[in-house]
Amino acid sequence: MSSSAPQATTPPAMHWRDPFRVRSFRFQWPADLATSWAFEMETIVLGWFILVESGSVMMLVVFGSLQYLGSLVSPMFGVVGDRLGYRRMLYLSRALYAALAATFMLLAWLQALTPMIVLFMAALAGLVRPSDMMMRNALIAQTLPPRHLLGTLGISRITSDSARIAGALAGAGVVAWLGMTWAYALITALYTLSFVLSRGVSDGPAQTAVKDAPRLSPVRDLQLAFGYVWTRPVLMAAMALAFLVNLLAFPFSLGLLPYVAKNIYLTDQTGLGWLGASFAFGGLVGSVVLSSHRFAFRAAQTMVLAGAVWFTVDVLFAFSTHLGVGMALLCLAGLAQSLSMTPLAAVMLRATEPAYRGRVMGMRMLAIWGLPLGLLLSGPLIDRWGYAATAGMYSALGLLLTGAMAVYWRAHIWDRKAPANAPL
Repeated sequence: MSSSAPQATTPPAMHWRDPFRVRSFRFQWPADLATSWAFEMETIVLGWFILVESGSVMMLVVFGSLQYLGSLVSPMFGVVGDRLGYRRMLYLSRALYAALAATFMLLAWLQALTPMIVLFMAALAGLVRPSDMMMRNALIAQTLPPRHLLGTLGISRITSDSARIAGALAGAGVVAWLGMTWAYALITALYTLSFVLSRGVSDGPAQTAVKDAPRLSPVRDLQLAFGYVWTRPVLMAAMALAFLVNLLAFPFSLGLLPYVAKNIYLTDQTGLGWLGASFAFGGLVGSVVLSSHRFAFRAAQTMVLAGAVWFTVDVLFAFSTHLGVGMALLCLAGLAQSLSMTPLAAVMLRATEPAYRGRVMGMRMLAIWGLPLGLLLSGPLIDRWGYAATAGMYSALGLLLTGAMAVYWRAHIWDRKAPANAPL
């Protein structure tokens, strides 16, 4: 006896070309790539300028902290994005980046650039810059099929990972070869290209549905978003891990890298570029692995395990004094970072209803505030106890707290049958 009932079929695995069949993503990916390259070049160029001109590690960490100032208002960016659309926010923010970069170029040409001006301009850009990744991810979740989420986030992360390689090497190399003015001419051109491409991005059907929802006051919107996250353990666990790595891991591979290059490895701008590129290369490998869709990752377990590996590698990096060893360890740290942060974003996006997606991802950006906090705390600690002791203490504490977090939320992020560990 035969049955005519349709048989359940398993959706075909995602091919890396599938996201590019969506018109919006064909514009968004190169726009994000240009923005990421410009971000990384600016960080290297200005970080080295601050350190050389001021000679102060404290001023360097203040510069690094100001770039993340906007993480405090990211939830409000989420509210605005849910109402006005992330496409509009994306291209307006990139217009701002281009205008600020053009101002830097003019000041460099006039030889009027000073550390205090750099700090002031970094604060302006820092109001918007932390929300850029949140806007990218929200648009991906709204314009791509859900079954392509993790793979597409991996492809999206390739933009920032490749930028850390090219931006780190180009940023250091262009300044050393042609000077600050020409470096900023290239950065301005990248931001302008990103603005033009961002005009072709779509908000997607999910955003249209959100726009038609009843409007509440912005304060009430934020209250609902905080309550939404607070009552969902998976979101709380992801937020906690994001805060931990920003507080205790990222400071030594981002904001303090110029200090490490100059004072630990006794190298110049070129050596700094190679260190930054090593971390980025590891991240790029991780993004390629995730975007290939050849491995069935349990997202929540992966983000925790990779986070623990990241802190373990950082303990070794804290006591490394050889440039080649440091580059190898940074490569491993970058790989672990990618395998932790991309599944974390996928877990949060999948666990969040479309009506709350912008606000929840905006709250996720609050975790970035751990980075400037970690940087500001590290300055006086390094002055008092030295770099190795401070970095080693940060990494060991991060490893311990990651384990404690996994135990506390084990039913929601560690159990193989938990929804957060369903294959993505």
